[in-house]
Amino acid sequence: MTAPVTTTTAPGTELKSLYVYGITPAGIRAPRSPGVDGAPVRLLTDSGLCAAVSDAPARLLPRRRDLHAHQAVLDELAAQGPLLPMRFAVLSPRTDTLLAQLRADSAHLTHQLEEVRGCVELNVKGTVVPGHFADLVRRDESLRSMALRTRRRPDYEANVRLGEALALGVRREARRAAREVLDRLTPLAVRAAGGTTDGDQVLSASFLLRAGDERRFREAVDAVARACGGRLALSVTGPLPCYSFVEPRPATAGR
Repeated sequence: MTAPVTTTTAPGTELKSLYVYGITPAGIRAPRSPGVDGAPVRLLTDSGLCAAVSDAPARLLPRRRDLHAHQAVLDELAAQGPLLPMRFAVLSPRTDTLLAQLRADSAHLTHQLEEVRGCVELNVKGTVVPGHFADLVRRDESLRSMALRTRRRPDYEANVRLGEALALGVRREARRAAREVLDRLTPLAVRAAGGTTDGDQVLSASFLLRAGDERRFREAVDAVARACGGRLALSVTGPLPCYSFVEPRPATAGR
């Protein structure tokens, strides 16, 4: 998700700027929860939009208390209506810069707010389940032959080759199960977005859902988790602010 302004910083950088939490339609109440570093949160309004901001601290670090403060502000904003949430440590250099951006991007931001109105985000992750080798060997003729040869003539190198082949087979089965999960869940969502995966976490996807569809979606996750059996372990996080489905600035040809 692109920041609503041009400035973001690495932890520990000296700052003289505004900390930006999110963008909402105009007319909301300022959050009562203190913001990052305990700073009060205020609203900047222009062109029918509000940006929730506070003074940025002299040094911005990803401390647990500040991460919790950021989330608490977002929770208050989201409880009042649609929200374009910013991730931790998004900054604007000055008030006039941020207001000018609200004016310039008002049509796009308003459209984005309508797209997430009444929606939540759920994230589904799937990790490889090790150890279902017996079932895998029964179904895979090449693995079955390799296992038989290794039992007949056991040695270190043969065991290593068999172990590597089994590990690859387990991951292959997990990736296949991950595709099945996406095929089952994606039609239930307004939109879906893929996340970062690795050798063990073979599925990471975010789903934009109408709030009223959350229960049905969770039931579908439970059903597909049972169908995956020992191939893939699923977990669900949320509901979350709609981080993965917000593009605060219009896309340009160069992006």
